[in-house]
Amino acid sequence: MDPRFDHDAQTTGTLPGIGAGALDLSARREPPAWLEETRAGLTAPGRYLAFEQDDRIVVAAVSREWTRIGRSLAADVRFDDATVSRRHALIANEETGVRVLDDRSLNGISVNGRRVEWSPLVDGDELTIGRHTLFFLDTVSTPTVGRPKALAE
Repeated sequence: MDPRFDHDAQTTGTLPGIGAGALDLSARREPPAWLEETRAGLTAPGRYLAFEQDDRIVVAAVSREWTRIGRSLAADVRFDDATVSRRHALIANEETGVRVLDDRSLNGISVNGRRVEWSPLVDGDELTIGRHTLFFLDTVSTPTVGRPKALAE
């Protein structure tokens, strides 16, 4: 018995009752209510990051080859927050698609609840940077809902 506790405590090994499937952190959450309204308000086709900051919705275009996210003044998407590294993540806008890369950050990045070094991004993906949640919106690669089909001649 450990003298610091009045009962037996397991001090080594794996935690009892915790298995590989016990907690699925990669499960997607329900998107916030503001996301669909924000998507509907986009007037130009493109790729965007949408997020809440200081009680307002921010939409940042991902139109350049590289979009930098971090705490630095040089970042394209900037968060003045200690949970975000100066150079936290990069969004690469390539011909084959868009991907996010961890830029050697301290706290890492997550896509849809899963910690990654890099990951392709598709419309609706949830990106976590520090304590901030961003949503990737792709109105270029996503077909318009309700678009009428061409009639066969």
